[in-house]
Amino acid sequence: MNIVVLRETLSGEARVALMPESVKKLVALQVSVFVESGAGLGAARTDDDYREAGAQVSEDRKALLESAAVLVTVNRPSTEEFAQLKSDAVVLGFLRPLDEPTALEPALARGLTTFAMELIPRITRAQAMDALSSMATVVGYKAVLIGASQIPRMFPLLMTAAGTVPPARVLVLGAGVAGLQAIATARRLGAVVEAYDVRAAAGEQVRSLGAIFLEVDLGGLKTEDAGGYAVELSEEAMARGRDLIAEHAATADLVITTAQVPGRRAPLLVTEAAVNGMRRGAIIIDLAGSTGGNCALSEPDQTVERNGVTILAPTNLAATVPVHASQLYSRNVTSFLSLLIREGELNIDLNDDVVGPSCVTHAGQVVNSRVAAALAMP
Repeated sequence: MNIVVLRETLSGEARVALMPESVKKLVALQVSVFVESGAGLGAARTDDDYREAGAQVSEDRKALLESAAVLVTVNRPSTEEFAQLKSDAVVLGFLRPLDEPTALEPALARGLTTFAMELIPRITRAQAMDALSSMATVVGYKAVLIGASQIPRMFPLLMTAAGTVPPARVLVLGAGVAGLQAIATARRLGAVVEAYDVRAAAGEQVRSLGAIFLEVDLGGLKTEDAGGYAVELSEEAMARGRDLIAEHAATADLVITTAQVPGRRAPLLVTEAAVNGMRRGAIIIDLAGSTGGNCALSEPDQTVERNGVTILAPTNLAATVPVHASQLYSRNVTSFLSLLIREGELNIDLNDDVVGPSCVTHAGQVVNSRVAAALAMP
């Protein structure tokens, strides 16, 4: 059985789906791994590194696609790449099935089996496969470093002969994995950190990192689903949160927003009025730019300035830390593949409580109910 890894072609993408150390583990499962030449260079891994790990390296992308039993990617393959795969091939990667479900229609028409890493359930057994959390960890860390390099002041409290330099003030919106990593990183750099999340249960984690948790009375509304993700709230509840955010954003030097709802537009947390109320030199880094943004003025992958406030909305920040992002993702992928491989052959059990929920298409059918609903299919 052939597992194929291609060089990612998305602009700015430096990650690779499998690192050499993961190749060794897969070869030990009695499968063959084929890697496109140059696939790992962005993550500081050469073709020789892959050969030493037991992979075969090829420059023929078309032949690799045609021979693949399993194609492992970071980003969703193109329509042309789907068409070159065998009809019984398996594709595994970040496929954005809830955000862009129609983009998987070529895979459906081809009869491919597709697994979306972002649909892996948040259960104890699947923790080692949770690629969303892995990438969120990288993104939360890097967002703070970008913010620290952009704001016109230093982060820590400093006592100098010329007087005291007060610490920077950071406001983090959303206390999921990315938000918590942002809080921890900003605290390590010496900032005073406040954090907001609609889930009251997140307060304990925020406080454990030394940050101040901002609470708003939502009248006992349910704010998270069984998987721990935030759910959509009523407009009245959101308005209460926005008022609180605007009040605290007015004194912040850096605002990092991380709130997203799977398959929906990102919630609007920072209004235009809130931006206008911020002080000059402040920075907003909107990590929800790929799903509409948490800030009303965000533009994906663009820098926007309003009255001295700079707004950034990077959509692929994990790719700017390609070595560790690739290492984490590669381990997630390898853990998942270990569920599909038995004695060197594919064994797909859709009744498995990890494999089943993460499968999008199989045997010409959409087998994930949420994706089927997004495509208006029965």
